[in-house]
Amino acid sequence: MRSVEFRGPEYVPCRLLITWPVWNTYREKLEKIALQHRLVFPEFKPGSIKYGVEKGVLRINRTLTDPFGCIWSFNIEGYQGQVIRHPLEDWNLFRYYKFPDPDSGLPAEGSDKITPWNMIYENLDRMKSEGNLIHVSLMHGFFFQRLYYLRGFRNLMKDFVLKPSHIYDLIEGLTEYILNLVKNLLKWGKIDVVYFGDDLGTQTRMPISPTAFKEFIYLSYREIFRHVREGGSHVYLHSDGHVLEVLDQLIETGASILNIQDRVNGIENIKSVCKGKICIDIDIDRQYLVPFGTTEKIKSHIKHVVEELAMKKGGLMIESEVHPPTPLRNIKAVIEAMEQYMWL
Repeated sequence: MRSVEFRGPEYVPCRLLITWPVWNTYREKLEKIALQHRLVFPEFKPGSIKYGVEKGVLRINRTLTDPFGCIWSFNIEGYQGQVIRHPLEDWNLFRYYKFPDPDSGLPAEGSDKITPWNMIYENLDRMKSEGNLIHVSLMHGFFFQRLYYLRGFRNLMKDFVLKPSHIYDLIEGLTEYILNLVKNLLKWGKIDVVYFGDDLGTQTRMPISPTAFKEFIYLSYREIFRHVREGGSHVYLHSDGHVLEVLDQLIETGASILNIQDRVNGIENIKSVCKGKICIDIDIDRQYLVPFGTTEKIKSHIKHVVEELAMKKGGLMIESEVHPPTPLRNIKAVIEAMEQYMWL
């Protein structure tokens, strides 16, 4: 929290996020590494990972319908799926559409279940009693992505150009639904950090213009985050992809922490727009550097990130999300670099 609030942290908080297929590949070898490096594996508990019958990346064929009426397809165990049928693909269906009941609990992306609020509150009680950071996720894919889960990506892109009245009604309804989730969540009391995730970018650019973002997304983000901040919580906003053109708007929404990818946005660009204005949780290049780079390049890059973005007063965190086929030596290189360069 000292990094988030620019209160002079002792070090740059760093952590590894190991995806399930990587855990399932290395198993006990990786557990041993995690136990030896608690600073970068702060929440790992022995026995907490349930492995598959076989090691490695496991193929599956699974579908489900989520509480919003979206049909999902999954083909790799432990990975998110994708929506293959959209309940509002035809605007004629909108008149009959209803969002899930916000009083029933909290939905999760790619799940057919809703977690009842009493279970959410019990988990928050446990965090508080253990003296841990009190945090909760209010869905990945909570807004922009949810819009195209409901409408279909091409349809939504057309909506942003043609501007039918229904798109404004849908945005208003989704915003109201999320505000009601926030209201129920904050009934528990003061939460340290509320997480939101919404992947806004592609590999090289945004699929919508900054003007379209301002009109269709920004105002809802700002309203939702305002309610969270007024409840005494910090807002953690994650967004994968190239989001450079709207970084200024993302800061203006009232988010406290911005989790973005390093190389697709550029370290120098992130430095010029974000440094000192918002806490950056930088995502180390998971697509090329971590799985395929040399150990020397990994260490050099993490050193460069710290040199360019860290400040004595705080404002920087680092995460590295690890996917197949990352070798163990590269995982160890990330850990060694984090532990070497994290100290301010």
